[in-house]
Amino acid sequence: MATTKAKNTKKSGAKKNITRISTSKVETVDTVEAKTTKNKIISKSNAKKVRFFGRKFDSSENILTIFKDTKILGALIGEAFGTAIITAVALTLGLYNPLYWIFGYTFVTLAVFKLSGANLNPAITIGMLATRRMSAIRGVLYIIAQIIGAWIGYMIISAFYNIGVASGNIDGSAVLLPSLEAAKDLTAATEDFSFFWPVTMIECLGVFIIAFCYARALNYKKNHLTAALTIAGGVFFAMIFAVLINQNFFYMNGNTFTFNPAISMMFGLFPGSAENFGELMNALWPMLVSYVVFPAAGGALGFYLSDLASYLKGDELAN
Repeated sequence: MATTKAKNTKKSGAKKNITRISTSKVETVDTVEAKTTKNKIISKSNAKKVRFFGRKFDSSENILTIFKDTKILGALIGEAFGTAIITAVALTLGLYNPLYWIFGYTFVTLAVFKLSGANLNPAITIGMLATRRMSAIRGVLYIIAQIIGAWIGYMIISAFYNIGVASGNIDGSAVLLPSLEAAKDLTAATEDFSFFWPVTMIECLGVFIIAFCYARALNYKKNHLTAALTIAGGVFFAMIFAVLINQNFFYMNGNTFTFNPAISMMFGLFPGSAENFGELMNALWPMLVSYVVFPAAGGALGFYLSDLASYLKGDELAN
């Protein structure tokens, strides 16, 4: 009997020890899970900070590797083709037909979005560069392709225009290709008032709107139609904004805004002639500031604001 009691006592003691050990193990597992969760939260927070300021493009892409794959050539063709088309649209419709623009921009964006992302604007590419979504070499190549595309679009429309003049169907002195008419007298004062800053700030704000919408459209990369409509909508509202501000407050005649430095260059941005270099620079610098420098700054700010909104909301930043 004594032996049986001793055995039962040992068994109960062993059970208690097992229970204690099991409880200890459970507590240990819970503690480990809690620490792991905490570490994940901390690492996620750190990752989010790195994501905002860090590189968002392939780190292996550089001047030595970018041409090893033919994809970059397809992207450059897409940028050149798309920019040529929208330049041709601008030269035929002018810049005061936002309703036509939204359809044209949507279809062009859909056509080349999968090829290159459809920047179609040096200011957008600069916004991509500023937020480290694109390598420097790709950004430079995109901007060159956009300028070449704008030039091709200009040459195509100019060829048709010259044929029309030569055939006598249009009067060359009465019908002219659209140009940045406000840029010609950008620094000229009207009743002691210069149009330089109004034009510059409207250009900057217009590109800011387009860049913000483009950055938001990157969240819909898998749905090309949604992305294209978001980008085209940004262009549409930027033009509506510019037209309303101009008509209600400044009454500047003719084509005044492009929101695209590549198209601006084809709209007579550069002076055709000058007596000397000093006169050339005096005519050129206000146009460059209004139609290149400030739009580029607006593009970068639009992307940064979109990223800041996503960062504060806790969303992952779209590439």
